[in-house]
Amino acid sequence: MGGEMEYCNARRGMPQTVFPAAGTMFTPSGFSPHLASTCSEADHEEEEGPQEARGPGACVADGPPITSASLDTLIQHLVPTADYYPEKAYVFTFLLSARLFISPPELLARLCDTCIKQQQLDQSPLDTAKVRKFGPKILQLLTEWTETFPTDFRDQKMVGLFKDIIHRIAPCDEAYWKTLNQVLQTLNQKLAAIAQGEESIVKVNASSVSSISDKLVGFKTKPPPIQKDILSICNDPYTLAQQLTHVELEHLSYIGPEEFVQAFVQKDPLDSTQPCFSEQKKKTTNLEAYVRWFNRLCYLVATEICMPAKKKQRAQVIEFFIDVARECFNIGNFNSLMAIISGMNMSPVSRLKKTWGKAKTAKFFILEHQMDPTGNFYNYRTALRGAVHRSQTANSIREKIVIPFFSLLIKDIYFLNEGCANRLPNGHVHFAKFVELARQVGEFMTWKQIECPFETDRSILHYLHTAPIFSEDGLYLASYESESPENQVEKDRWKALRSNILVKTKELKEHHGS
Repeated sequence: MGGEMEYCNARRGMPQTVFPAAGTMFTPSGFSPHLASTCSEADHEEEEGPQEARGPGACVADGPPITSASLDTLIQHLVPTADYYPEKAYVFTFLLSARLFISPPELLARLCDTCIKQQQLDQSPLDTAKVRKFGPKILQLLTEWTETFPTDFRDQKMVGLFKDIIHRIAPCDEAYWKTLNQVLQTLNQKLAAIAQGEESIVKVNASSVSSISDKLVGFKTKPPPIQKDILSICNDPYTLAQQLTHVELEHLSYIGPEEFVQAFVQKDPLDSTQPCFSEQKKKTTNLEAYVRWFNRLCYLVATEICMPAKKKQRAQVIEFFIDVARECFNIGNFNSLMAIISGMNMSPVSRLKKTWGKAKTAKFFILEHQMDPTGNFYNYRTALRGAVHRSQTANSIREKIVIPFFSLLIKDIYFLNEGCANRLPNGHVHFAKFVELARQVGEFMTWKQIECPFETDRSILHYLHTAPIFSEDGLYLASYESESPENQVEKDRWKALRSNILVKTKELKEHHGS
């Protein structure tokens, strides 16, 4: 992902987050509390010998959870039989993490081969009674896979394997064909929606003007504004917070759980080949687009504050965004809240002391305190738990909204990944790590499924996506034009920026002249 993962810097640098302790976040529905094993416990068990899986269904609440096992054993746990179906939590955890060790098509092929052998589906005639007990279970498992990880089925090998296993059991019950067709129809609709969403993000990025020409603010007298400002588009903080929530939830809806694993994939040391899904490495497209949206909102806020020529107008914009941030907090939209605070904390904005002096900022410092990075963002995590509790007991869709500060969620997952090895020294899969990963990603999956309850305002959404923004140099130029440099460092920077703009302007004129 490279530079895409650079987040807008706030006044205080964001500290490295640590692996959250048990209880930092709520356990998502359908997940057993027993599953939240810590990395250190699994690491220590190396001395006693890793805990091998005990048979189908071992990773459930009826006994100690699996902390490590061989990949073959974990795959065996996924295989349904006439009398066994894996715990839902186990299915999600393993399908999420297995892609680090085996590609989805290879995993499905092994699953189907095992089923064919165990159920004797390659023999004729079939044991109809036995197959009728097994059939609904394999259909359920593959349906769950298509629902939770639909992009895995962009690979036609996956669809072919799905059809083949159903073809083998269909003679025992024609209803299996009908169910297969319904599942594939739903899958195709979901994949089409995902593709459409990805295309719309590409179009938005293409139509968005990356920066206002910096030469427009490179001189003492500011020209008339070349664009509308946010207050002319929307002067109601609550309405803007609602539209920001629309953008956030739309981005979240496109992010698949597998992107969190694929963002930090490394080569499996026990595999002599390339990473098992190197051809899919660009499958973090939606995650990266969401990061770009966060950065854009930071710079949009800073641009809106730095653009007005008059101090009173700049103070008015600051107060407006403070109120928007407060409404985002009340809604449960912590990502937009942090982007707004980060934009207001950018140096070109924070140095405008006269402007800030004219603005009412008491509410801003309260919000800033809520997002303070001290204690691994203790205040934010407390507020997030409150929002999650409200969501779980909600009487309306509005109360269900939880949009996490995405940068921190990514960092939590990153440090979980870095802090614990994928395999133990004996080659066993460090399953306790992936249980915790599934807990965090599973909770996110619950939040992203909320449909935005607010009406859309297309003019505001269009502005948020396409309004021109300053580059960092442009922000500094606008800032120095608004309030003169106060020290030699600022004076030297201003001089260099103005000189650079004059050179660019001259080159542009010569280019057009030729």
